Amino acid sequence: MSLYMEEEGNLTLPEEINVKNTAELVVEAALDYIGCPYEAEVNLLLTTDEEIQEMNKMHRKVDKSTDVLSFPMLEYEIPGNFEIFEEQAEDAFNPESGELMLGDIVISKNKVIAQAESYGHSQKREFAFLIAHSMLHLFGFDHIEEDERIVMEQKQREIMEKVQILRE
Repeated sequence: MSLYMEEEGNLTLPEEINVKNTAELVVEAALDYIGCPYEAEVNLLLTTDEEIQEMNKMHRKVDKSTDVLSFPMLEYEIPGNFEIFEEQAEDAFNPESGELMLGDIVISKNKVIAQAESYGHSQKREFAFLIAHSMLHLFGFDHIEEDERIVMEQKQREIMEKVQILRE
């Protein structure tokens, strides 16, 4: 698994989060949880409210900041089912590394801090949760419909239990 991280803006998350290790732990746990049969790559951008607002406006036509944006590289017939990608090797796999290109995660550092305080749990828990949530989007899951939301919430809980980063 390859996790490519980039950070922009002056705001930094507290050292105790151990951003890179926490992100790698959650991405790996999500890949194991969903049963991804391939080595995979994910891009993670940590940014500011202002930057994520611009991205949200450009890509979703929503002119406000958000906590996380997910940009899947793959289209699934069935969420979490990787069978179709063997046939789409040239589009789905990085020709240099051979890894399945899952997509991009963008997280607002401002929202990690604010939501952790609002929900009464640690910033590490909020950061990890946003990655778990976004990974499910990269696997083709969504939460627009009520039944989808219920499935996705259960999977998020199970990934968070797997990494033992729980609400305090």
